[in-house]
Amino acid sequence: MWVLLGVFVLLGGQPSEAGTGDHTQARPAHRAPAILRYVAVGDSYTAGAGIPPVEVGGCFRSGRNYPHRIAERLGARLVDASCGGAKIEHAEEPQTAGEVINRPQLDGIDRRTDLVTISLGVNDANFAGLLGACSQVGAQDPGGSPCRALFRGPSGDTLLSDIAKVGRRLERVIGQVREKAPDAAVVVIGYPLLAPAHGTCPGLPFAAGDYAYLNEFLMDVDAALWAAARHTDARYVDLAGPSKGHDICAGADAWVLGAISSPRAMVWHPFANEQRAVADLVVDALGGSALP
Repeated sequence: MWVLLGVFVLLGGQPSEAGTGDHTQARPAHRAPAILRYVAVGDSYTAGAGIPPVEVGGCFRSGRNYPHRIAERLGARLVDASCGGAKIEHAEEPQTAGEVINRPQLDGIDRRTDLVTISLGVNDANFAGLLGACSQVGAQDPGGSPCRALFRGPSGDTLLSDIAKVGRRLERVIGQVREKAPDAAVVVIGYPLLAPAHGTCPGLPFAAGDYAYLNEFLMDVDAALWAAARHTDARYVDLAGPSKGHDICAGADAWVLGAISSPRAMVWHPFANEQRAVADLVVDALGGSALP
């Protein structure tokens, strides 16, 4: 979902529309009404950046990200508009990365659309800046909170104070979705927590006191998304709660890769097990379960 500028760059690509193959083995046992056309709007956490197989086009979308898994579960046709580095503005405006220009993500939505999932906002809140800054200053005071101090200004925390604006921007996007697809179910998806409540690990090279700061940032982003969903009567799928015990330091149970590179995902991005979990939570929120 996220492009972490100064750490790595996710480029853009075009939304892809793909069938989900033979749906006879993937029809939900209990769900109504049927969902036939599904559009996924999001950043690199939706795209499943770096999870093999990665589609061509520059967005680092995985063919096994949660939009593909949801479409398979529901027997729906998928338009995956998600792209690494996307901000809320890229729902309605083109996203330029180098020589690639991506269409506005909402362009994939029309009146035939039955389901839209949206997960945007963490890039607007400067997640890249947080990761870069906290990684750089962690060694200065390993037991303290030098990153929190770095963002402390005369009138308060300069990073956290702007996060509420994310929700208001997202409300506008949900309104645009309703206009384009008045009958579609709209699901807003939050972000997982990344730091453990206790202990540290090499994969998360922050000062010990800044582990809580990282989770506070993500919880504030999630709160803004939840408020946007509540104000627009959209469903909200929480990942903060389910992700506890699956933080970066959780070893084999981790949902997200930290700063140490792996062929399984892009650094600071979800593994395939997180994408499976998100798909399960969304399908459950829709009231459906799939046959094997």
